[in-house]
Amino acid sequence: MAKQGINKINSLRQRWLVYQLLADVVASVALTIFSITVLYHFFTVPVVVMGVIFVVVLALLISRSRPWRLTNEAIAGFLNKEYPELQESAGLVLQPAEQLNILQLLSLSNTETVLDSLKVSHKPFAKRLKYSLKGLLIAIIFMWSFNNLMQNRHLGYLSGSNKKSTAQSAPSEKVLPQIEGLELTISPPAYTGKAKRSQDKFNLTAEEDAVINWEIKTNVAIKSAYLIFNDKERIALKNTGEYTRWSAQRGVNKPGFYQVSIDGKLSDLYQIQVIKDGPPVLHVKTPKQYTYIDAGEAQKVNINASLNDDYGIANALIVATVAKGRGEGVKFKEYKLNFNATFGDHNPQYDVQKLIDLPALNMEPGDELYFYVQAQDTHKQQSRTDVFTVAIQDTAELLSMDGVLSGSSLKPEFFRSERQIIIDAEKLIKDKDTISIEKFNARSNDLGIDQKLLRLRYGKFLGEEDETVEGPKGSDELSNPADFSNGAKILKEYTDDHDKAEDAQFLEPAIKAQLKATLTEMWKAELQLRLYKPQAALPFAYKALRLLKDLQQKSRSFVAKTSYNPPPLKPEKRLSGELDKIIEPVTKQDIKAPADNQAVLKNAVGVLENLKLKPVLTSADNRTLQLANQRLSEIASAQPGTYLPALSAMRRIISAQKINVSDINMVERAIQKTLVSIKNMPRSDEATADMGLSGRYFKNLKQANN
Repeated sequence: MAKQGINKINSLRQRWLVYQLLADVVASVALTIFSITVLYHFFTVPVVVMGVIFVVVLALLISRSRPWRLTNEAIAGFLNKEYPELQESAGLVLQPAEQLNILQLLSLSNTETVLDSLKVSHKPFAKRLKYSLKGLLIAIIFMWSFNNLMQNRHLGYLSGSNKKSTAQSAPSEKVLPQIEGLELTISPPAYTGKAKRSQDKFNLTAEEDAVINWEIKTNVAIKSAYLIFNDKERIALKNTGEYTRWSAQRGVNKPGFYQVSIDGKLSDLYQIQVIKDGPPVLHVKTPKQYTYIDAGEAQKVNINASLNDDYGIANALIVATVAKGRGEGVKFKEYKLNFNATFGDHNPQYDVQKLIDLPALNMEPGDELYFYVQAQDTHKQQSRTDVFTVAIQDTAELLSMDGVLSGSSLKPEFFRSERQIIIDAEKLIKDKDTISIEKFNARSNDLGIDQKLLRLRYGKFLGEEDETVEGPKGSDELSNPADFSNGAKILKEYTDDHDKAEDAQFLEPAIKAQLKATLTEMWKAELQLRLYKPQAALPFAYKALRLLKDLQQKSRSFVAKTSYNPPPLKPEKRLSGELDKIIEPVTKQDIKAPADNQAVLKNAVGVLENLKLKPVLTSADNRTLQLANQRLSEIASAQPGTYLPALSAMRRIISAQKINVSDINMVERAIQKTLVSIKNMPRSDEATADMGLSGRYFKNLKQANN
């Protein structure tokens, strides 16, 4: 039995060694894939290097893990930890029997029995192998992604150069057998800043207003050649001196398709894709849509904006308008400010900024600045942002007593106290150079105390506690033994009733939120005053006063003055009862149904469905498909990438002797994309078809009464 236990532990040790070696091999393969993927794209690496890297990595991993150091005692400790039924006695199997006492021998017998029937799971041994397999999967995904990325970057570089496009990057095309070669040159417009490029494919993608030059070489002498655009425009290819070389040139400003006609034979349809140049996209990062500069803050605005365009920005500026005065006496003055940046390098993005000094624009407290950013791209397309507003706080109006002393204000002393704190703080700042530091600090601290008292008075509206009052330390009313179990009385004594129904809606939520913001500004002002910094406290005090005056205005009710001037009455017509001149207004309008441009396509769908059952095209069906072909040609000229294959399939159906079902399905799918539901228009209700029975009934009824 002892040998069976030792063999069991040895087999588990060998299993662990196998899993560890497999994990090291898989991890070495993953790291080799990572290394070769990167080195292959940047250096010329022979295949032998892959094997060398694998061997070196495997040796490093094995020397790090050192699987040979695992002993049978470690396996026994693992079994004791994972399987409680062994009762931590697996190590007894490895000890000589003559060294064991009686109790250990009894325990050994039980351990060997349990160990013989024990089934050890592979999961603990394969844990490291599982992580290695995940790393191998990540390495394979990385190799695939990295190869695609480098290939796309390489193809993009080739398309931007003056070399011809490779045949791999362009779709396959069908050309006429007379054509031996093509050199198609695309000359982008000057506003793009791009150089000429050439390709050997008829399908083309060009910038808006680009000039395209076709150089076609034929393998036989031909008489005439044309380029037919959108089934309408024809451009003759001119002979360049040799009978086998023909050229033509045309500008492109909208998408479409074209064909090559050589001696009356038409080629396949080739698409023309146009890259539109969009207007500049502007985004103002700072400031916000509405900026309010409180008293004491720096009267400067930093405008930070990002300008984006496909081919670059030609010019950008800030159009600012300063509004001074109020009511009918308001005056406006416009400024045009340039950014501190240079444009014209055809960069797709510019990050610009401008620091505006408001006093330099003759702005005073109470004035407002309206500005927007305007940019023009190299294609002379303009765009602008929304209007942003910057206002400077009017301290004269804020400190005025207008409306405060009226009877409608219920709390005039509160506003006057905050205003007095501001006045005293400004006076303290002026007297700073004429008084001692101790007196300056004492006056600043006194102002902080006044600010605290004012904050506590407003805090009562929000249910805040008085900071100067301590909580109840005891009550004689609770000393009565009869109230020992009266929980309601104890809670009433030591808690605050803030959730009473009559107090829950004392202030509206918006008023509460603004009052909380006011208390926050008061607390900040108090903090600066306690730190002997009255200059730093002024912005917070001004903001608190502005919020308080806003609360005062919200508590008022305004009733607009209205007047009504009735029309003069005519006594001679009153109570006469004459209604003959009163007529009911009648509005009559003929609404015609719009022309259904989709009718030809709908009829074509029916014809195509019949062709699936009976592939015979009659003259009427041919006429229907010809009309649908014209309509589909108009649609394909606007979106060639989507509808050009369907247009080619439609023409094959019309001209082919044997109709292909795949062409029919392609055309039907394209037609389904173009069909949209027609909006229902107002119309009169259709009369019920009663075959004239109601008319004859009333006629007979009338004759019977007579």
